[in-house]
Amino acid sequence: MNKNQWDRCQRCGKRTDSTTMSRFNTQMICCDCEEKEIAHPNYDRAVEEELRAVHSGDFNYPGVGLPKDLYPN
Repeated sequence: MNKNQWDRCQRCGKRTDSTTMSRFNTQMICCDCEEKEIAHPNYDRAVEEELRAVHSGDFNYPGVGLPKDLYPN
């Protein structure tokens, strides 16, 4: 794997040294985008659905879908 594969946020495109996977979909996102996700009213539901999928054996869960208001401008 190319070590620079995740040097940009897949959502906003900003250069970053650190990424994490979105709880809404499979994008690798920067800390700023993660903070916006955590503040979103549907975040807890997304986390619960992901945990439910993993506990049932689905380790390729694609997420609940990105809410329209988190799409980049």
